[in-house]
Amino acid sequence: MATLTKGARLRLQVLGAVFMIALQAGIGMFVNLFVSIPKNHTGANPANYFSGSTRSVIWAISHGAIALAVHVVLGLLLAFMVIGIVASAFSSGRGSIITWSTLGAMGSIGAGFTGAGFLDFNEDVSSFFMAVLALASLLCFVIVLYLPWEDAPPPISGTASN
Repeated sequence: MATLTKGARLRLQVLGAVFMIALQAGIGMFVNLFVSIPKNHTGANPANYFSGSTRSVIWAISHGAIALAVHVVLGLLLAFMVIGIVASAFSSGRGSIITWSTLGAMGSIGAGFTGAGFLDFNEDVSSFFMAVLALASLLCFVIVLYLPWEDAPPPISGTASN
């Protein structure tokens, strides 16, 4: 059984993130259209964003509709996933991979923060920015997949010999 190179492992991680972000976008659309978030749940309208958002996320997982709970849990897993991608990108030493992976991770994590803001204040603008950041993140990770990698086979040059 062949072992994967660092670059191949990173590509698989990035491909996993692309699929996860696409899945999250689909679930998020479902939640946006079909799930109502009460305006007075635990964590709603907090004075402190971080403590309020933490309470909102816990509420969404434990008391929210199943689609909302799944969306939140997958979002938290995605945050860890993209942080791992950035760590792997830094170990590659490739500037373009580091840059686009970091931008993709920032988009995913930013989408999570705006999603928490949506849970806190139930404002459509938060949902809009969550979608925009998720799509920007998706684009960044797709760019990573198409960048040249150092472990690619060398190009064939010259003529074939018999």
